[in-house]
Amino acid sequence: MKAADVRAKSADQLNEELAKLKKEQFNLRFQKATGQIEKTSRVTEVRRDIARVKTIARQKAAEAKA
Repeated sequence: MKAADVRAKSADQLNEELAKLKKEQFNLRFQKATGQIEKTSRVTEVRRDIARVKTIARQKAAEAKA
């Protein structure tokens, strides 16, 4: 997921995306624990996407206040 794609979304869409990513992260952790995970790099990708969404959501909130 690119930062430009995330910036184009509204606050509600960012919250939905964050919830979706957290659910995926949970499922990936479960797969890793049971040894069923196929793409281990996806764990890192999802973690970084979560951070990206949170960062941009925070930036948008700060812009709205100012």
